[in-house]
Amino acid sequence: MKYKGYVESFSYRNPENGYGIFTLIGEGVPEGEIKCTGQSGGLDVGDCLEIEGELIVHPTYGPQIKISAFRILPPEEDMNAERYLASGAIKGIGPVLAMHIVKKFGKDTFRVLDEEPERLAEISGISIRMAAEIGVRVLEKRELREAMLYLSDYGISNSLAVKIYNRYKAELYDVFQKNPYRLAEDIDGIGFKTADEIAEKSGISKNSPQRIRGGLFYILSQNVQEGNTYMPMEKLLESAEELLEITREEAKEELIPLIMEQKIVVKGDNQVFLASLYMAELNIAAKIKALKGAFSELPLSAGEKKRILTTLHQIKEEEEMFLDDVQTEAVLRAAEQGIFILTGGPGTGKTTTLRAIIRYFDLQGQTVFLCAPTGRAAKRMEEATGYVSKTIHRLLEVSGGGEGEEDRAYFHRNESNPLEADVIVVDEMSMMDTLLFKALLSAIPEGCRLILSGDAAQLPSVGPGNVLKDLIRSGFIQSLTLEKIYRQAEGGEIAAGADCIRRGIMPDLAGTNDFFFVPRQQAESIYRDMVLLIKDRIPAKFNVQPLQIQVLTPMKAGNFGVLTLNKILQESLNPPSEKKGELVRGETVFRLGDKVMQHKNNYNVKWHVRGIFGISGDEGEGIFNGDTGIITDVDIRERTLTVTFDDDREVEYDREMLEELELAYAVTIHKSQGSEYPGVILPLVDGPKMLMNRNLLYTALTRGTGCVMILGKEETIRRMVETDGEQKRFTGLYDRLCEVLSE
Repeated sequence: MKYKGYVESFSYRNPENGYGIFTLIGEGVPEGEIKCTGQSGGLDVGDCLEIEGELIVHPTYGPQIKISAFRILPPEEDMNAERYLASGAIKGIGPVLAMHIVKKFGKDTFRVLDEEPERLAEISGISIRMAAEIGVRVLEKRELREAMLYLSDYGISNSLAVKIYNRYKAELYDVFQKNPYRLAEDIDGIGFKTADEIAEKSGISKNSPQRIRGGLFYILSQNVQEGNTYMPMEKLLESAEELLEITREEAKEELIPLIMEQKIVVKGDNQVFLASLYMAELNIAAKIKALKGAFSELPLSAGEKKRILTTLHQIKEEEEMFLDDVQTEAVLRAAEQGIFILTGGPGTGKTTTLRAIIRYFDLQGQTVFLCAPTGRAAKRMEEATGYVSKTIHRLLEVSGGGEGEEDRAYFHRNESNPLEADVIVVDEMSMMDTLLFKALLSAIPEGCRLILSGDAAQLPSVGPGNVLKDLIRSGFIQSLTLEKIYRQAEGGEIAAGADCIRRGIMPDLAGTNDFFFVPRQQAESIYRDMVLLIKDRIPAKFNVQPLQIQVLTPMKAGNFGVLTLNKILQESLNPPSEKKGELVRGETVFRLGDKVMQHKNNYNVKWHVRGIFGISGDEGEGIFNGDTGIITDVDIRERTLTVTFDDDREVEYDREMLEELELAYAVTIHKSQGSEYPGVILPLVDGPKMLMNRNLLYTALTRGTGCVMILGKEETIRRMVETDGEQKRFTGLYDRLCEVLSE
């Protein structure tokens, strides 16, 4: 159905995603006035509209129009001009001024506003400058209206149309006619396929240079999503041939203009980089050289070594800490080097060694900053060391890139505003991707020491790069690996099992302490046992709360994927109740008390930490992929919910923002990186061959600190242990380090 009227008022609007609720008034709407809900980006009070939508009856709010599409129309001649202007449709004109304008120009009001806005200065109280400003606003509204009408012919939604208009303004017509492939580069939500459809409507041929360049750029961007920083030339040309239906020679010819435009970099005739990632790796190498160069390469003198060991003895006595010879050597190297890498698996004393290193520098009167890639990892580091730890994003004082750029970051700490620290310690380095590491290094001043800690046997970062392994492999940075397992001596079967898996040896599955295997094959029995373990068995034996127990799985789909498991676990662990408010987004129900995870970076969303007496304390911006929390409030009337994350940050989500959340009773093993849980349950029956490997199993096992329970088939575990199938990543950091540090 189509309805015509104008926007009287908004009762809710979200400028970040364009969702809104407003009242539409007009002769063509039911009873002359009705609420409209849906995408309404670009609309203002007073706008004249033609809406397409479904008339529904909400159980609480009554009749509503659920918007599917709308068009902004010019104000109609018979529309009451004074009412339109008084509504606030044009910023700077209120009810009193509206009355004077209409009294002066009468039926000619809209023409004057459009064609002769300078005549508004004829009215007392409106200056020439004010008339010009009103004219600009009228023009902007007309241009947006015309742009949305133009873009609707290409099948583009209103919310996306507003994004496009805000990005290009009047240039958008030129972009659509000459090179619509720019859209795939500049606008989130538009991929190559959409840009290609627009290009076809614009009459751009299949073998046009713009199309080929856009396709090449798209292929390289998708390659980055797989964790790579470059793409082999032959693989790129092969993909272009398939996607664009052109010859490899045609594709290769268009690489030259992309190089000239500084969008890509080709190294050695075989490695093709997006320029941003090539420069990131080059900047990392250059900064590491500078940080290393700020300290002497000479070994510690006998006197210096004796002084450090004396301080270390004092630390061990005060902290009641034991350090073996290898751990002691790690402290000495950290004190000697500008950059030092400490690695080791679970139970090897890595955290104890880090605590000794941090305490040593603290006793020297040096300012030490601690950080990690995720909130959970930072919190765990703080609990283990007793020193304040932050996420890297918070340490660098991140904020959003601006309107419509929720997933783009701006770091206020950078080369021109560096961190004021003498030592920076980074934990969980296996999770560090290339772009985040480049941002961190940019904010570290020369003369500051950098201590990097992680487990190189874990899965690589979700983002592009293989930073930790490339740094170690280069050999230019002093590193030390802790291998002796101390938890094994205390009866820790998790650490022993993880060490076996890391070395490709089948672990002992007859555990009785903290690592258990229960043979199961049928989905229903595994579902039943998981619920029993979470609700009763593990809490009783290990004194943990059910929500502290994490189900991990290799996959998203299937009987043992997160989508299925979360529905089952939610129903059992947090069933519906009249006392629990809930909101629905798509096929997911979000209920008071649910365990949830943010699954995309949003640098603009605001958070606060509730202080004593409920007063807001610390506050800031940014929630990140992998942050987990609990739904602590649901407001049915306002259709919002509040999530309290693991580091006590509180964030309010409206219904549209719920697309950034997912249930987290079960999460993928990839998403669990950087986290540790008192209890872990692994359903391992079968799965995609590319996922079922040693690296994934090792990472899953090392997430558990109190107990790990595997439900599944022994043959599946054996196959994973025997499969050293970590997917190769194409990264250039090793080469850049060799180039820069060999000079």
